Amino acid sequence: MEKDRKHFRKEMLMIFLCLMMLLSTACSTQTKTEQAAGNESEGKKDGGTLTVVRLSDATKLDPHFITDIPSANIIYQKVYETLVEPDKDMNIQPLLATEWNVIDDTTWEFKLKEGVTFHDGIPFNAEAVKATFDRLLDPNTGSPQREKFAMINEVKVIDEYKIQLLLDYPYAPLLSILASSEGSIMSPKALAENQETLAEKPVGTGPFVFKEWKTGQEISLEKNENYWGKQPSIDEVIFKVVPEDATRLAMIETGEAHINDQVPVTEIERIEASESMGLLRAEGLAVEYIGFNTKKKPLDDVKVRKAISHAVEREAIIKGVYNNVGTLANAAMSPKVFGHSENVKPYDYDLNEAKKLLKEAGYENGLKLKLLTSDRKERINMAEVIQSQLKGIGVEVDIQVMEYGAYIDTIDKSEHDLFIGGWGNATGDGDYNQYNLFHTASQGPPGNHFYYSNPEVDKIIEEARRETDEAKRKDLYEKVMQMELEDAVYIPIRNYEHMAAHSKNVSGFWLNAANYLMIDDAVIK
Repeated sequence: MEKDRKHFRKEMLMIFLCLMMLLSTACSTQTKTEQAAGNESEGKKDGGTLTVVRLSDATKLDPHFITDIPSANIIYQKVYETLVEPDKDMNIQPLLATEWNVIDDTTWEFKLKEGVTFHDGIPFNAEAVKATFDRLLDPNTGSPQREKFAMINEVKVIDEYKIQLLLDYPYAPLLSILASSEGSIMSPKALAENQETLAEKPVGTGPFVFKEWKTGQEISLEKNENYWGKQPSIDEVIFKVVPEDATRLAMIETGEAHINDQVPVTEIERIEASESMGLLRAEGLAVEYIGFNTKKKPLDDVKVRKAISHAVEREAIIKGVYNNVGTLANAAMSPKVFGHSENVKPYDYDLNEAKKLLKEAGYENGLKLKLLTSDRKERINMAEVIQSQLKGIGVEVDIQVMEYGAYIDTIDKSEHDLFIGGWGNATGDGDYNQYNLFHTASQGPPGNHFYYSNPEVDKIIEEARRETDEAKRKDLYEKVMQMELEDAVYIPIRNYEHMAAHSKNVSGFWLNAANYLMIDDAVIK
């Protein structure tokens, strides 16, 4: 009996201690949100559906045809995976490739991970990598991403789990481009059977499997039960389209949704004061700018572009529109991107010089222009500020606001004058900015929505992507960025700071510098 009583007391003590530990965990609160959201050990619970609310629907889900970060965000490192991936510091790490070796300046060899299968059951191997890049590089595919990989002459299969990329010329940032969404490896079965369906039904190797797309409403992914790596904690993620800023935030506050990765800067104080919401902030690779369609009159005249550049007070936009979120940009390349230089200088705010240039261009009595923007609140506010500022030099601005998909379609077709744009560098390397934004070959969907063409600029951009000496590459980028500003192709406005409001019931997710939402380790309490 005495043994029983001692055993009983010991069991009760253990139960009491366990209860105290559970109570302590349940009462702990999230006090700080920075680069990563939360400590996943607090109240961790596997399963559940993660709801992400966003301003607009995706445009398409085929990585060879996606030209915007919000659409790529649905599939990047979720449905699809790449040979290599960037970590939180944008350092390249193995993923579907376990190791690589630079045999010579134009031959890169990759050893591939074994035991991986696509969501349709097809094995991942060297042939799958070859099929993916052969399709991307085939001119008949018509991919706007083709030029980003134009240095690849051939994907050579060495054996089942080894490939070589044979390049036409040395390309220093090869790993960074392979780590971007455009480098996603696709199911060879899906590519062979019906490529067109991949725009709506992606098939990759990632930790999430595509489930359903209700156009204009939501896209859902579910956990890949056969994933080769660490399985996600959540069962499902739903990307829900909620156009109204106030509604998205209210859904986070009430717990109806978990993450809003498109946060109005005007709501920062409200989020930070909330007991139920947290705010994640991360310095970004992207730059926001005012772009000119240099092919359309009167913007084909550099004097008109320079006049407008002198008339925009950029500092007022950062402070008045963006509430000092992000920093004043000096070029279309943020300080976090390789190749950025502080020596590059945009045009000063100078209304007298602006009026003088307009007079020289033959527009002493003013002119009328259209300014296109997507329907994001800050962009609309910026457009109104620009409209007011340009009125001071006799330029009448008609603001055109479009839903994001229609906005992309319009600038892809060159049906615009001025536009408010942003370039979300996905690699951290200057080539991704320069080649895609300013090279003649990138006009239209690949990214050159300025429809800018300068043979000397093209030559320097091509030289920079082939140069293996980092110091020389930086000098080339500094030179070419100054040339683009002297040609008044665009007006740099802001280096991005990415933000996401989230329910304090979710933790473990993070935003990378390219503004991709990383949810592999997300947990719902």
